[in-house]
Amino acid sequence: MAADGFELNAFLPYRLNRAAEFVAVRFAAEYKARYQLTRPEWRTLAALGSSARAMTATEVGTHSAMHKTKVSRAVSALEARRWLKRSEDEDDRRLEHLELTMAGRLAYRELTELATAYQTQLGDLIGAGGLKALSAGLEAVERAIDRTERRPSRR
Repeated sequence: MAADGFELNAFLPYRLNRAAEFVAVRFAAEYKARYQLTRPEWRTLAALGSSARAMTATEVGTHSAMHKTKVSRAVSALEARRWLKRSEDEDDRRLEHLELTMAGRLAYRELTELATAYQTQLGDLIGAGGLKALSAGLEAVERAIDRTERRPSRR
């Protein structure tokens, strides 16, 4: 135990952050090598690709827990690649609706195949029991997030 009585390695936010970084950095290396995408670009692409409809930048930020400046830069980069298109809202010209182009949807499909393979690698590394326990723990955290943010459950 630490001299001050606080055990950093037992502190849940610290442990979650270390685990998330370990998982995210390894996957980021794969999509960066193949597609030269940054993490915010990947997260923006993933948010748009997983949605059945166009989203605003604010919705992308909320979905992916990213600050609006990161979303804005990612949107610009994806638009420059012609993977994303913007359309003005008919009722509120301050809003833009974002959606993937055909090329963006193709890139998203390819990246989800990469993500699926990476998840399989993680399953092999962690083991089936560990993956199931981790999933159950994350679901508990997500339910707490939903209650805290007063949003409908993800289920």
